Amino acid sequence: MTPKKSNWFANVNPNVFFSAVIIIGIFLATVIAAPNAFDLLTKQLNSWITSSFSWFYVLSVAIFLLVLGILAFSDAGKIKLGPDHVQPEYSNNSWFAMLFTAGMGIGLMFFGIAEPIMHYANPPTGEPETIAAAQTAMQITFFHWGLHAWGIYALVGLSLAYFAYRHNLPLKVRSSLYPLIGKRIYGPIGDGIDTFATIGTVFGVATTLGFGVTQINSGLNYLFGIEQSASTQIILVIVVSIMASISVILGVDKGIKRLAELNLILAVALLLFVFLAGPKIYLLQTTLQNTGQYISNLFSMTFNLYAYQPNGWIGGWTIMYWAWWISWSPFVGMFIARVSKGRTIREFIIGVLLIPTGFTIIWMGFMGNSGLYTVLQQANAHLISAVQLDSSVALFEFLDTLPFALVSKFLATILVILFFVTSADSGALVTDYLTAKTEDSPLWQRLFWTILMATLAIILLLAGGLGALQSATIMSALPFTFIMLLICIGLIKALRIDVIKMQSLQMARTTPYAIHKPRSWQQRLGLIMHYPHSKAEVENYIATTAKQAFTSIASELKRRNLKVSIDEVEHGLSLRINHRDEINFIYQIICDKTLPPSFMTEKMDIEQEFYQAAVYLREGGQNYDVMEWTQEDLLKDIIDQYERHLYFLSVLR
Repeated sequence: MTPKKSNWFANVNPNVFFSAVIIIGIFLATVIAAPNAFDLLTKQLNSWITSSFSWFYVLSVAIFLLVLGILAFSDAGKIKLGPDHVQPEYSNNSWFAMLFTAGMGIGLMFFGIAEPIMHYANPPTGEPETIAAAQTAMQITFFHWGLHAWGIYALVGLSLAYFAYRHNLPLKVRSSLYPLIGKRIYGPIGDGIDTFATIGTVFGVATTLGFGVTQINSGLNYLFGIEQSASTQIILVIVVSIMASISVILGVDKGIKRLAELNLILAVALLLFVFLAGPKIYLLQTTLQNTGQYISNLFSMTFNLYAYQPNGWIGGWTIMYWAWWISWSPFVGMFIARVSKGRTIREFIIGVLLIPTGFTIIWMGFMGNSGLYTVLQQANAHLISAVQLDSSVALFEFLDTLPFALVSKFLATILVILFFVTSADSGALVTDYLTAKTEDSPLWQRLFWTILMATLAIILLLAGGLGALQSATIMSALPFTFIMLLICIGLIKALRIDVIKMQSLQMARTTPYAIHKPRSWQQRLGLIMHYPHSKAEVENYIATTAKQAFTSIASELKRRNLKVSIDEVEHGLSLRINHRDEINFIYQIICDKTLPPSFMTEKMDIEQEFYQAAVYLREGGQNYDVMEWTQEDLLKDIIDQYERHLYFLSVLR
């Protein structure tokens, strides 16, 4: 009988996919039909949201950081994002490169010079264009791009990675609410959450593409005199999208990972050039002073609403940033989760918060202070007027003041293009995950979202609707902030159970050993120093001794009215005790490849593969080998582990 061919549309989740496409289509039609009216409406709504809910954004972001800090330094920090035995998929360098470039690499290129100059010329309080204004400008820039931004990303990424890799739920935003709504995440509520996250991701990436090509166009204009026009920018969107499509086709390991690593290398090269070509001692002094001011004033800045100076500044800057990071958090958070399997919660939080923030501080410190130096020390007033007229030219105007300007501007333009490509390809990958049933989606499905984002950006460039799209993206942050607060509650609730179990396994008292025929110390030594075994030997042990032990204890437990099953799993055998509404007990013996100590294999074939009979519980591998244990030894170990599990359930109750 010939196997049935799978439908090319079989992996699509129709509720999320079609809902997102229809809503995006309606938005697009509305913008095209009445661009000015829609732009005015969205800006008015956005203004009302930022003025009425600024306190809510500020409080929520503070809560996110507080929750992450508590989790990082509590016992929950020891829990892995995955089974206990799993190791990180990517090296630290690759991991950092991917989360950084997807999160805000392009923003640093755009605002590294522009934002400090804008705050210097128009500070929230005090006199503009003074030494005090320059210090305030750098402090605010660090604040907007530092711990708070990455805290928002880290919270969503942590929740997604924890539920996906620790509890085997789908890698989707809906899974974060499982502790609160249970299996209803698979129904309309879950579909609605994923649809909302999909639309936010598409809008965010399309907005970035639309506005970002203006900076690429500025760079090309500076380098080659290419006209700054809508037609040029449309061509650039197409080129960037083609490059992103190639990266998507290659996948995470061959495409996005390598592109992210290249981005980081080029970014460091540009940063070093600015440092070496600029006032080195001045940059080190000011950056260190800015960092100290940022850290010492972090708490007061977090809650500063400028309530006694109601000039609208906070709505146009801080609240806009918090809303922008929140609207991007499903996209960036999911991507960070996708590349963080195997790390502990403490490692994840510290890594995602501190490493990118540290690089951001160095980048903004060197770039921002270099720009301010040309204004303060070299009287370069032209840079201020150029930034106020068009912020996209800030980086290129600044590089003009340094030696080898042509080379540095060419490097900066290449870097901006590559950062856009990584944002587009990781955005397409995330939207594909959100709208698919499984991660193994066909190629057309991944490319569809890249093409849709590019098409959306091009149409809005022509229709003049990018401002409306930006306002709509920022407005979407308000409802998602409520979802993020629910994510906090669900994450804490689930981690509390995991911590209780971890502590229970460590603290539970077990029954004393009672072996009918106690071994001599020589026999015990021989058992723990046994030579490694072949795969066939371990599989035979599992099929005979282990299976007999499982059968014996299953018979006794069934006699005590418990529902027990023995199942063959990949490379091993599994014993499962059903506890109905409570957490089931699972004990597995798996044939695992191992690397034996070198002193045991000196006379063996070094090419030979060795295996062990490893014990796995519900949480993953327990890092001990039961090969050559007797049936009675195995029964004793199963009862020990089951007694710990019962203790965990009693504490949980």
